[in-house]
Amino acid sequence: MSDKRQRARVQGSWAKPLHKPQQPTAQDVQSVSGSWRCVPRSFEFHQPADPIREIPAEKVIENAGDYEISQGPTGVSRLRLIPGFLQQEEADWMFSKLLAELPWSQKTNYRMMGDAYEEPRLTCWYGELPYTYSRSTMQANAQWHPVLTTLRLAVEEKSGHTFNSLLCNLYRDGKDSIGWHSDSEPSLGPQPVIASLSLGDTRVFSLRKHPLPQDKGDYTYVELICIPLSHGTLLLMEGCTQTDWQHQVAKEYHDHGPRINLTFRTIYPEPERPSGRFVR
Repeated sequence: MSDKRQRARVQGSWAKPLHKPQQPTAQDVQSVSGSWRCVPRSFEFHQPADPIREIPAEKVIENAGDYEISQGPTGVSRLRLIPGFLQQEEADWMFSKLLAELPWSQKTNYRMMGDAYEEPRLTCWYGELPYTYSRSTMQANAQWHPVLTTLRLAVEEKSGHTFNSLLCNLYRDGKDSIGWHSDSEPSLGPQPVIASLSLGDTRVFSLRKHPLPQDKGDYTYVELICIPLSHGTLLLMEGCTQTDWQHQVAKEYHDHGPRINLTFRTIYPEPERPSGRFVR
């Protein structure tokens, strides 16, 4: 078979004519343009049904003074900041004595479901009554260290309040902390006054306001306050601060030396409760 005949046979049996693209008719164009026709629109702004909320900027308190941080249905919440309550040399000596001589230990607390955990700090307690928080109790201890007795009298004179108990906290480094909480245990009574004296390295003390009822526990938009508490500084929390606010000392991941925090308070006999139930 010659090459010409072979090519013709191959073309005849295998090759198919190429389809030329058809040009759209006027009817097709009219149909397409009708289905994709664009109608000009003008942009219309609608005010959101709910107002746009901004996250409040954190407030910093560093200077000595009395601060009314909130006022609401429960009453007024106040802070009194007194830097330099103790002079440097006096504060240094007291810090060394308390760090070495107080009976520091790590307290075990319990969560709502009964799980145990160790506090990320060391503590000790002084007072003629026991103190229960986080579902575990610190036993009464009426043998006050002489330095603590001296400090209690000085704090009472400066603040105008009397105290019968003291919770001591030792933050060994920046990783020791205390989470968000209020000192609102029943044994502290209504509107307790807490006098907090700091010795040692500076740590940031933060407060946040309880959210409004309609926020259902969401702390995103609450007011925030931070206070750097330096060596020898006294802070008083008064009024409704424990009712309307929470506070914490957060972990810090840069180098920190030890800090002692002495929180003077007044304790009352705890109300009786049914056996087998915990009181925070």
